[in-house]
Amino acid sequence: MELNGTFLDQIAETALSIAVAILPLAALFVAFQVFMLRLPRREVKDILLGTALAAAGLFLFLLGVSIGFLPFGRAIGEAVGAMQNMWMLIGIGLFLGFTTTWGEPAVRILADQVDEVSHGGIPGIMVLYAVCLGVAVWVTLGLLRIKFGIPILHLLLPGYIIAVLIIAMSDRDFVAIAIDASGVATGPLANTFLLALALGASAAMDDQSPVTHGLGLVALIAVAPIISVTILGLLIRRKVAKE
Repeated sequence: MELNGTFLDQIAETALSIAVAILPLAALFVAFQVFMLRLPRREVKDILLGTALAAAGLFLFLLGVSIGFLPFGRAIGEAVGAMQNMWMLIGIGLFLGFTTTWGEPAVRILADQVDEVSHGGIPGIMVLYAVCLGVAVWVTLGLLRIKFGIPILHLLLPGYIIAVLIIAMSDRDFVAIAIDASGVATGPLANTFLLALALGASAAMDDQSPVTHGLGLVALIAVAPIISVTILGLLIRRKVAKE
């Protein structure tokens, strides 16, 4: 009974959060439709249907995150934190960082929009790979920081200094893409699975506080695409100059 009660509470809480997020947007669309847009009835029906489907998908996603994704990530983090083999830790960090970002919906949307707006001049798949590789490297650095108790500023400050220096040398187009990539890379997957992974890894260290060492991974993930996408821009500019 207690398990069923907890499950029903999770359903109710998730449904309420979805309603708070979606209903104001739907009401705003209806107001614009009545007073300004006046779209055909078929288009309004399609938009409302798509909104309902998106809300249902978001509900299922967030419910799965709260019930399974967070505990799953924390359990993996505890196992990773207990590893003594540093190379295995690096391999797992690279793999989890890459695959988690690869599955991030917002990252894929950004890559598709870059490809569309640039008319294929900046291939979306290259942007996707750049973001995924950048996050993979910095997730690994974040796990090593937890493993060896390195203060987060020792990674974060040099990372942003490098990002600013590369931005100063980059084209404005890639700077804009890199900044947006930084925002979308810290999406729902990173903020659930990878954050839980870091907290679990820190909890496996008996001499560490999860608050001090477990948190901060998302900040490292945010700087990763800025560096990797701007580097991609520099490589593309160099290739074009040679051609």
